[in-house]
Amino acid sequence: MTHAVKDAVHVGAWSAVPPEALRDTLVQALGDRIVRVVVERGEITLEVSAAHYAGVMQSLRDAPGCRFEQLVDLCGIDYADYREGSRDGSRFAVVVHLLSVSLNQRVRVRVFCPDDDFPVVDSVTSIWSSADWYEREAFDLYGIVFEGHEDLRRILTDYGFIGHPFRKDFPLSGHVEMRYDPERRRVIYEPVTIEPRENTPRIIREDNYGGLH
Repeated sequence: MTHAVKDAVHVGAWSAVPPEALRDTLVQALGDRIVRVVVERGEITLEVSAAHYAGVMQSLRDAPGCRFEQLVDLCGIDYADYREGSRDGSRFAVVVHLLSVSLNQRVRVRVFCPDDDFPVVDSVTSIWSSADWYEREAFDLYGIVFEGHEDLRRILTDYGFIGHPFRKDFPLSGHVEMRYDPERRRVIYEPVTIEPRENTPRIIREDNYGGLH
């Protein structure tokens, strides 16, 4: 790494906006479109409604104090039985991590899907093309539909797969198992032969483990 690059990295590290100042900038830029904003452990989480999701994301990319040019990550969440069912609210959510390279700041955005039976939110692929495969993954694993995505299809499971394996009501062993049949010369699906079982962690306690007292 050259001295010039080291100096640039050093300056960039010190130019990060304090979380509270960034929070105030985001509130000013987005107004009442924010459901709530949380600052915890130096990180900012914005929660927005599905109705304002696309507009908020556009503003986060383009507003002068925001300028989040990069979508770093996008994933789905299933809040079913969260904290033993104590949580009251929508089941499915989408969480997005954004990065502003020019302003050296980050933000996390969370949007809940209004309908648990058919979870839908807008696609942000027209704003950040990097959201393409992330949205396909969330659709595949959680069944979240991204309205406006031009090629929303499975990306990790087989095309004939039924269900969404990251949903908390999906069985660990799945519904079917797949194998190659040499007689038929193709892949076939059969009922699951694995017996259902409960996975219980095995805890081994040893005295002075790892040199700790």
